[in-house]
Amino acid sequence: MPNIVVVGAGVSGLTSAYLLSKESANTITVVAKHMPGDYDIEYASPWAGANVLPMATKPSSRWERQTWPELKRLAEEVPETGIHKMKSRVYRREKDLQKLRGGEYAFDGLFKEDPWYKTLFEDFRELSKDELPRGVASGAEFTSVCINTMLYLPWLAFSSTSPRPPHGVTRGGSKKAKVDLVINTTGLMASRLGGVADQDVVPVRGQVVVVRNEAPYMVTKSGTDDAEGDVFYIMTRAAGGGTILGGTYQKGQWESQADPNTALRIMKRAVEMVPELADGKGVQGLDVVRHGVGLRPYRNGGVRLEKEKIGGTWVVHNYGHAGWGYQGSYGCAERVVELVDEALNQPKL
Repeated sequence: MPNIVVVGAGVSGLTSAYLLSKESANTITVVAKHMPGDYDIEYASPWAGANVLPMATKPSSRWERQTWPELKRLAEEVPETGIHKMKSRVYRREKDLQKLRGGEYAFDGLFKEDPWYKTLFEDFRELSKDELPRGVASGAEFTSVCINTMLYLPWLAFSSTSPRPPHGVTRGGSKKAKVDLVINTTGLMASRLGGVADQDVVPVRGQVVVVRNEAPYMVTKSGTDDAEGDVFYIMTRAAGGGTILGGTYQKGQWESQADPNTALRIMKRAVEMVPELADGKGVQGLDVVRHGVGLRPYRNGGVRLEKEKIGGTWVVHNYGHAGWGYQGSYGCAERVVELVDEALNQPKL
């Protein structure tokens, strides 16, 4: 049996291990410094919202298209994953229309006026003018999903290693054994990983506020009037995971501590856009659980999803997803399986 080691236990690593474990010929070991349940600035996946809001342009939408059916299925059939369905609204501000139409916006396809993903969601619809907040030119609504990362990551870890005994999850190192292939899902740490040291990988700092208040729907909009790098989104996690208020998108920033001024801006934007979140009481009506900072693993040039030989061993890379790691996880992991089969000349089972 091929001995495959997955380096990294974020959503990309665990989803890759999960799909590889379905092929009985594989022996899978996940090796990582940080594991589900940990909170560390080097470990991006626990800090994510997380949800499905397609960010890709149509030509590069393969990974999100392939992922959505599985996340939707898990929300409907496997509640223990911590994934639930939620109405989502995407607002396009009037003052952002010019740059949205000119292709200058950082989030690629999300705020397009005629988005490719309108065929992805069964109930996608454009909002009527009387449904739009002040200053918003247009918007769309559809049913998406929100993921409680504290439930989903452990579920993935268990599902990828159970019940067969040759599989395992190991913190730090592993027992010495012949390794036939390595899956590199180290995210931001690919910039410092020996033999890789990818200098195209940089952090995109995201600061959030987690509150106990429940939002009536997920919402994001195309910009803010606040500081450069500030963005806006709200989503409520399943199973008591709280509501995530965001946020920031600060490229090249490594700061791990939450900034109080940024937190106040985040909360003010949230209650202004969705007053019912705090029963009309403003920021004082928010029941704060914690403040958080995560570093998205952005890669100049896009995700690295390819194979190469390093020191005589095949390595399959799957990193650099920035803020779309969850919503592209299954599509990318399916490609990992294809690359592993190519490298090891294994026919598909």
